[in-house]
Amino acid sequence: MTRDEIIRKHKEYLFSCVTTYYKDPLVIDHAKGQYVCDANGRQYLDFLGGIVTISVGHANPKVTEKIKQQIDRVQHTSTLFPTEALVSLAEKVAEIAPGKLQKSFFTNSGTEANEVAVLTARMYTGNYEILALRHGYSGHSQLAKSMTGLSTWRKAGVVPFGVIHAPGPYCYRCPYGLTYPSCDLHCAKDIEEVIRTSTGGAVAGLLAETIQGLGGVVVPPPGYFKIAANIVRQYGGLFIADEVQAGFGRTGKKWFGIEHWEVEPDIITCAKGMANGVPIGCTITRPEIADSYKGLTISTFGGNPVTAVAAKATIDLIEEERLMDNAAEVGAHFRAGLDALKDKHAAVGDVRGMGLMQGVELVKDRKTKQPAPEMANQVLERCRANGLIVGKGGLYANVIRMSPPMNIGKSDVDAALVALDKSLAEATL
Repeated sequence: MTRDEIIRKHKEYLFSCVTTYYKDPLVIDHAKGQYVCDANGRQYLDFLGGIVTISVGHANPKVTEKIKQQIDRVQHTSTLFPTEALVSLAEKVAEIAPGKLQKSFFTNSGTEANEVAVLTARMYTGNYEILALRHGYSGHSQLAKSMTGLSTWRKAGVVPFGVIHAPGPYCYRCPYGLTYPSCDLHCAKDIEEVIRTSTGGAVAGLLAETIQGLGGVVVPPPGYFKIAANIVRQYGGLFIADEVQAGFGRTGKKWFGIEHWEVEPDIITCAKGMANGVPIGCTITRPEIADSYKGLTISTFGGNPVTAVAAKATIDLIEEERLMDNAAEVGAHFRAGLDALKDKHAAVGDVRGMGLMQGVELVKDRKTKQPAPEMANQVLERCRANGLIVGKGGLYANVIRMSPPMNIGKSDVDAALVALDKSLAEATL
């Protein structure tokens, strides 16, 4: 097909809610490493990575060769039949998971992983109500939409009951008008007030992204999760760390983002970068919690041998090439460059993130912090024109999101910074 045919058929045959970036959609034809190429043959430096999903570069042969071998061996079985691919992945996940988290439930996506986590928490605790955070994103199902704290992603009519939102740890736009650290982590401590006033006094758990990705790369302050987890446990609940975006080394040094807060969660959910773009989801927990899941269950595609092999190969590659360390080192170089852009461009209100998961919040005025979503759209368009793919997010759609592959080098970061600098200069408020 030609590029125009693809765009026309996309509009004709897909739901209109399946949105695309750019006024003139970008049709990607092929990709390799840190680059993607469009249908016209133009190459772009990919600093979105399929929305925090390409961990080790597009079409990495150390992953794709193992996928091809598994396809030739057996492509599908369902969970009714154990396979070497499935148990090898489960064993590896238990090895890298923090603390006593040992048993996994494999699904197709982060949405399903979060669903499994909530169902399991309800069964284990005997409680029903679940806490989520404002500005969080949990997925596309009705339950996941009800846990999401962003209005744009909740357009679904009736949603399940039993979900209560607590204020999020968004320091740049603190809902209390306070400043860290003099705030004494009021946002975390206020979770107790939310439980006492907006629930029946006992909860199944709190599900929270380690770093709120779609919410605008919101990074909770140090100490936040220790307080939050302790409060939730005091009221009978479990702490569920959503690592769908922050997991598998992206934050640097650690396998999972929550480990930077020195908290052992009761359940971890993950997906996205776990298999370098192959669809997978995983819910990991302690044996006694996993064994509380009542009734029988199957998953037609969860733990598919091809996806399991892709995930195991991705994790092995991250480990063998020490990409967690690379994410920390190159991420620090990236952050320094972004901070320099903040000093240079008045429209950059805040820079935040960890490792190779970074965000730039654009504002019309730094004093009032008035969001600048139109400028974010312009920056997105200008970055494309300058050969760089980035994303955007935030409640106000004014945050530029960046999550490149973890095996990029400093030269890639420098090229991205040049393009972003040029794009910021070309955009207007």
